[in-house]
Amino acid sequence: MPRPVFNTEKCKACEMCIQACPKKLLELSDSYNKKGYCTVRCNDDDACIGCMLCARMCPDAVIEIYPMANSL
Repeated sequence: MPRPVFNTEKCKACEMCIQACPKKLLELSDSYNKKGYCTVRCNDDDACIGCMLCARMCPDAVIEIYPMANSL
């Protein structure tokens, strides 16, 4: 199964990825980056289907989708 990885220091909390996720797995976290933006997180990595819509929608290339180690 794929898993999303976020470069939280680049995130500006625009929430475009949250809107793009067809499974509604992304949400704002309780964490903030050095610039003071609330970062995005996946609330269920196991449910991610790897469609990459979140990564494509992100204007700052914050998200990358990686395969889980056991699916290689």
